[in-house]
Amino acid sequence: MAARRLSAIVAGGGIGGIATAIALARRGVSVRVCERRAEFPEEGAGIQIGPNGVRILQELGVAEFLADKAANPDALVVHDGASGHELTRLPLGNWIAGRHGAPYWTAHRQDLHQALRACAERVPGVTLSRGSEIVSLSNVADGVTSIDANGETLDASLLVAADGLWSTLRAQISGEAEPLRPTGKIAFRSVTEARSLPSALERNAVHIWLSPRAHAVHYPVNGGRDIALVIISDSSHSDEGWDAPAVAETVKDIVKSFTTPLRTLVESAAQWRQWSLYSMAPLGRWTSGHAVLLGDAAHPMLPFLAQGAVMALEDATTLAACIGKNGDVADALRCFERHRRARVSKVVERSLRNGRIYHMQGPAAFARNVAMRLQSPERIMTGFDWLYGWRLPAC
Repeated sequence: MAARRLSAIVAGGGIGGIATAIALARRGVSVRVCERRAEFPEEGAGIQIGPNGVRILQELGVAEFLADKAANPDALVVHDGASGHELTRLPLGNWIAGRHGAPYWTAHRQDLHQALRACAERVPGVTLSRGSEIVSLSNVADGVTSIDANGETLDASLLVAADGLWSTLRAQISGEAEPLRPTGKIAFRSVTEARSLPSALERNAVHIWLSPRAHAVHYPVNGGRDIALVIISDSSHSDEGWDAPAVAETVKDIVKSFTTPLRTLVESAAQWRQWSLYSMAPLGRWTSGHAVLLGDAAHPMLPFLAQGAVMALEDATTLAACIGKNGDVADALRCFERHRRARVSKVVERSLRNGRIYHMQGPAAFARNVAMRLQSPERIMTGFDWLYGWRLPAC
């Protein structure tokens, strides 16, 4: 009953922020989402949502708004980038849905954003505000007071900082200076029509192409009508943000050593965007009184396991569960952090390891390729049960 009297400010209207608002509101908390931009974010290209993420979308009531726009790939096909040889074909589709109780979806990020907003607008107790950036906060006796960039003062029982990689509130909550550092890698993204996919490549599949200094991923989005592409390459270039325009010729040059089908697909994409990849040392704390960090603001990760957004979804439901079962907000936030730290740390580490595996060269790459060919695809996938089989912990 205590949770029904609570109110929350969520700083950030991205995937983690709106999911948190829905999850809290469904437990009786009144929530205001403050998005700094004049419009909610629509940028991005594709997103992979593993069963652990789809299951949360189903539980929150978001999946029904996304189902007709998502694709349900049959397999994840790993190729050697230079030769095009298939190294392994990992089962998705019915196999992974049967094993984990939810499918593996691929979608356009803007479709996921729209689905979250459509759901949030129908959940009593959620208010979505645009052009409102929370820039400072202070804990008070029974909650937290925050101030937005327009000078408005907002009081609530708790504040959730879901304001992303370049979080304004991270240092105020963690008590640490900005810890972000460039990784020496850059990502490029685009979307092209599915009819541009060469006939040699399976349409309803996630494809990964491995190479020493770059790798490529592509998969169906928009219900299979389009293909999202991501190319990640070594680079000394580093900029803040993740939606800068990119030169198509630069991307074509990166994949010139790849096999023809991948090059053909890349050449079909008219417009590219780019963003530099950053990593962050683990924070000493995610909470301060009645304020908490969530998603990329707390634990950004590299995109080599396709779990960044899904970790924000897991954060959202775990936080709501902890708030719902603990009448003391500060205790609930600390409980949330205890539940999430080990899980997120493992995902961050495995993502880093995947990146090293993708970009192996010489004898190491040869050994990797042989191991993939020899190992059962089903056995490889069962090694991810710890990831896709996640369930909400008892708070």
